[in-house]
Amino acid sequence: MELRDQLVLVTGGGRGLGRAIACAFAREQARLVINYRHSRAAAESLAAEIGLDRARAMRADVTHLGEVGAMFASARAAFGCPVTTVVNNALASFSFNGDARSGVDAISWDEFAAQLEGSVKGALNTTQAALPGLREQGYGRIVNIGTNLFQNPVVPYHDYTAAKAALLSLTRTLAADLGPDGVTVNMVSGGLLRTTDASAATPDAVFDLIAASTPLRRVTTPEEFADAVLFFASPWARSVTGQNLVVDGGLVKD
Repeated sequence: MELRDQLVLVTGGGRGLGRAIACAFAREQARLVINYRHSRAAAESLAAEIGLDRARAMRADVTHLGEVGAMFASARAAFGCPVTTVVNNALASFSFNGDARSGVDAISWDEFAAQLEGSVKGALNTTQAALPGLREQGYGRIVNIGTNLFQNPVVPYHDYTAAKAALLSLTRTLAADLGPDGVTVNMVSGGLLRTTDASAATPDAVFDLIAASTPLRRVTTPEEFADAVLFFASPWARSVTGQNLVVDGGLVKD
């Protein structure tokens, strides 16, 4: 299915990386559901900017299956068709500030649980809510947002990294389970992005260190990352599933 024919749900789509992803799809004339939990003003402003004939802001906490199901029903009612493409971008509250992170001696299981709920439970909820519509169409694209930190833990964010590693496992098992339904499931993993709300607290010295370590000698932007998400949603990736594409300027090699 061409991008312009898709109805795309971007979770956490009102700001930061989610906004960049939504804008990339809008550039290709896709229709959009811009999900938000707290950022109503930002999501509604973006939808208005894109045009309310092609984009709607819809609230749901992705960790609550009932709210997610209601959002999918509202999307179908608004656009007259099921969602075709889900981008699981929503992030439980987190700040990439290595100086303020919880170290191994102090981190609590509650911190792990919050990240697991946001990443894994959130992706499971959106997949389950999307599945009837995807099967109805015999087509679907699910793109999960990951991280290169479990390959290169330059800063040991234990809770966040563990949750994203679990999300990669879910990506691959979902790909195996949903392939017969015509649904592909992939992950795009970035490093530190310059700049999102989550990375705003990162010291410049860390950005500079990462930039110096990449072949491109710079830190990836949200807009560059978003283009890789489009690939997995596009017809060019029709035979690609269960994969993890690292988009970090070449920092991680495998």
